Amino acid sequence: MSRIVFWAPLGAIALLLAVFAIALTGREGTPGDAMTGRALPALPVTEFGAGFAHFDPETIEGPYLLNFWASWCAPCIVEHPLLEELAASGIPIHGITYADRPENSLAFLARLGNPFTTLAADHERRAALELGVTGAPETFIIDGEGIIRARWRGAITPQIWERRLAPVWNAAVREAEAGS
Repeated sequence: MSRIVFWAPLGAIALLLAVFAIALTGREGTPGDAMTGRALPALPVTEFGAGFAHFDPETIEGPYLLNFWASWCAPCIVEHPLLEELAASGIPIHGITYADRPENSLAFLARLGNPFTTLAADHERRAALELGVTGAPETFIIDGEGIIRARWRGAITPQIWERRLAPVWNAAVREAEAGS
C-alpha cells in the first residue's frame, strides 16, 4: 500500500507533464489535412472592437498568417513572443480570438503586446468550425491567392517555425513575388 501512495502522485505528475508537452509542441496538419490546399472559406467572425482593424480576407494582399488564440490559453502565451518577433520582421499576422471574452482578450494584448495586423472575434466558435480548428492556438499560412498552404495546431516555437513553417512561408512569398 505504501508503494502505491508513493508512486501514484509521481505517475500523475508524469502524465500531466506529457499532456503539457504534447500541447506545447503541437500537432501539425497531416498531408491529408482537409483544409490544406483549399481556399480559405468565408469565416463568420465579428469585429474585435473599437480601435482595431477588422480581419477581412478580401482586402488582404499577399501571404499572411492567420492565428486563432485566446487569453485563457497557456500555449498562446508561450508562442506570443515569437508572434511578436515575426510581426516585427514584417510578416503579417491576422488574429481571431477563440471563444474568449473581449475584456480578457484586450487585457492579454495590453499585457503582452499586439502582433496582429487585424483582429476578429469568434465567440461562438463558428469560424473555428469552418476551418476544423480543434483549439487554441492554431495557425494557418494563407498564400497570396487565399489558399491554405499549411496549418499548425498548438504553440509555434522558434524550432517549429524554422523547421516546419518558414519553408512553406518562404515558398508562398516567392510565389506571390513571382506573380506580381
